[in-house]
Amino acid sequence: HHSDIGGISPGSMPPHSTNIEQEGASIVAFKLVRDGRFQEDGITDILCNQKHGGTRNLKDNISDLRAQVAANNSGIRLLQQLVEENGLREVASYMRLIQSNAEHAVRHMLKDFAAKHGNRATATDHLDDGTPISLTIDIDDRTGSACFDFTGTGPQMLGNLNAPPAVTYSAVIYSLRSLVGQDIPLNQGCLAPIEFKIPKFCLLNPSRDVGVVGGNVLTSQRVVDVVLKAFKACAASQGCMNNLTFGDDRFGYYETIAGGAGAGPKWVGRSGVHTHCTNTRITDPEILERRYPVLLRRFALRPGSGGDGANPGGDGVIREIEPLRPLVMSILSERRCLRPYGMNGGHPGKAGVNLVVKNGISYTIGSKRSGSIGVGERLVIESPGGGGWGKPG
Repeated sequence: HHSDIGGISPGSMPPHSTNIEQEGASIVAFKLVRDGRFQEDGITDILCNQKHGGTRNLKDNISDLRAQVAANNSGIRLLQQLVEENGLREVASYMRLIQSNAEHAVRHMLKDFAAKHGNRATATDHLDDGTPISLTIDIDDRTGSACFDFTGTGPQMLGNLNAPPAVTYSAVIYSLRSLVGQDIPLNQGCLAPIEFKIPKFCLLNPSRDVGVVGGNVLTSQRVVDVVLKAFKACAASQGCMNNLTFGDDRFGYYETIAGGAGAGPKWVGRSGVHTHCTNTRITDPEILERRYPVLLRRFALRPGSGGDGANPGGDGVIREIEPLRPLVMSILSERRCLRPYGMNGGHPGKAGVNLVVKNGISYTIGSKRSGSIGVGERLVIESPGGGGWGKPG
């Protein structure tokens, strides 16, 4: 994840992009290392020479890419060492067994669900603009195979919440691993029993030229919500990564912001956490203020934002940032209109709110906005809470 790779706004997460060229460098294939030499000139040309403006922080891009190459080389050495110590046949055998065990665990989970709830499960959720994400799961209770059919999902949009199929595959494999009642490593074997049907040119299988920057960080969360809803596993978590970017022509900064987790039959929702497949940690306040021209005015839990229930949902957070010089700040978010659902009688969590404070007056800016913010003004993000489980009281 690179904090800026060019495009129409600092941080390369423009809220209103409509095609992929506006979102920064798009690389189909480029040999980054050739004959053992890092191709800095070639990657620099790709990152800097773009239709909508090149990267704002080439030095960090190059450093990050060199670190990635070093990590891959380390992985190669360790794998070669493993083969030398144990032999190729044994290593390959264990690799196959790990995938086979994951496949067995998922098939067992699907059979168990079918025995309790029937062979078909369905769920639908909607993005804030009303676009549906629909899922029908048909399970073969003899083999433990299943078809995940996303027919009924809305068409691709003239925006950036479109999600290529790889995003759906990732969201489903994450959800299946979470539903399995065994401690197994996440691997491709989890998807071996699964057949996918994703209609062409729908939100989850768009054409190659549309905007997709929001699909990876927002739509992915909503696909997880839909899968877990179909399996009746838990209430919805915040359903959003609250993507905040800011910068100018000299730098770009990007972060995702925590929220509330959904409650389940045996647990309350956690408050102020990154949920599901976010897989990121936020920058420490001291580091943020030392490296970037901003003050972090407030970072706290948002009391009462979690949905009520026998097991209540987790609370979201409040994050308030003030620039020390004029900056462009962008927010790309969801669940600002439709609240994270509760389950089994639990109440929904509160929707998120995005505000700009000018001269002591707060203005709502909606779920997706990019614009200049001046010295003395503040951006306030109130992230959604998680849904509750079971009837309150």
